[in-house]
Amino acid sequence: INSGWDQRRYNKGGVDIMEKGFWKDLNKTMQFPKEGIFSTVLALSKTYNYTLMCLSAGTNIDTHTSTKAGIVQVLSGTGTFTLVDEEIEMAPGVFIFMPKDAPHSLKAKDNLAILLGLTD
Repeated sequence: INSGWDQRRYNKGGVDIMEKGFWKDLNKTMQFPKEGIFSTVLALSKTYNYTLMCLSAGTNIDTHTSTKAGIVQVLSGTGTFTLVDEEIEMAPGVFIFMPKDAPHSLKAKDNLAILLGLTD
């Protein structure tokens, strides 16, 4: 996984952007590797983590769990998301909520971009 986390948390005036807020054009931030996953953390604190993940066609993420509750918002592409024992067809606009400790996996049919949010 290639992480593009931008460590610059403060703007030119010294204000913490996580407190002030900010915006990004995710369409311009998306990068699809020839194979595997590109991810970049968009916002991070002790209680949340929002990450843009771009998976190349054919990439799989094996079944795993998280100690945090999470959401997946499909931004582009298609794939299959398995949550516990339910298969969910992924396409732009699909929103998925995952309770903490729920087993889940993902298969990208074609280049797939998602917004992943994790919260305590």
